[in-house]
Amino acid sequence: MEHAQRHLPDGYVIRAMRDGDHAEISAICADVYPTERPYTEGELRAHHALFPEGQFVVEHVPSAAVAGAHFTLLVNMMHFHVDDSWDALTAGGTFSDHDPKGHTLYGADLFVHPGHQHHGLGRALTEATRGLVQAKRLWRMVGGSRMPGYGRVSTAIAPDDYIGRVKRAEVTDPVLTAHLHDGWDAITAIRGYLPHDEESAGWAAVIQWVNPECPPPAEFDLSRVPRKA
Repeated sequence: MEHAQRHLPDGYVIRAMRDGDHAEISAICADVYPTERPYTEGELRAHHALFPEGQFVVEHVPSAAVAGAHFTLLVNMMHFHVDDSWDALTAGGTFSDHDPKGHTLYGADLFVHPGHQHHGLGRALTEATRGLVQAKRLWRMVGGSRMPGYGRVSTAIAPDDYIGRVKRAEVTDPVLTAHLHDGWDAITAIRGYLPHDEESAGWAAVIQWVNPECPPPAEFDLSRVPRKA
């Protein structure tokens, strides 16, 4: 995590999640995702038990408070659809579908406390998970990106067309554009990724980062993963 630490300003440290973090993490979830149910104590304990090295926290050292978190699990994408929802890919947020033999790190959630945003904490958490991908010789990391700019134009532009315009820098999306600048690639649109996300009209983008040291064989390219019927 040393590389990720270099992306943090003074006063912050990135580390593994601990049992004592759970209440703070749930409170941050409620602030950041007011329309979604926050993680429970039991779910966070389960995440840690299943894949402890994949659960990251940024701590604000002066206050000893959790400032942000990033939760991941391992999956075999060939067992899913490329446009499956968050619920499908995380087994309803339980991570019970974590596959220790999976070659893809799935970024289930990344969030930063509103009082600590705009300090590069999200970028540092992303770098920590990319370091895990490289350390474990995984093929890639996959996630879902909100598209909060899409809701305003959803009646005029198809979601995949919107993604294409953002990738070509014809349109700026508050979230997806930031992911692209951080080295992610947007693959396709997902309906109902976060069903209550009105700003995104219920849509999101599948995003991936390929490990340059260990890319997937051609037959396991994400574009070969089927869509839902």
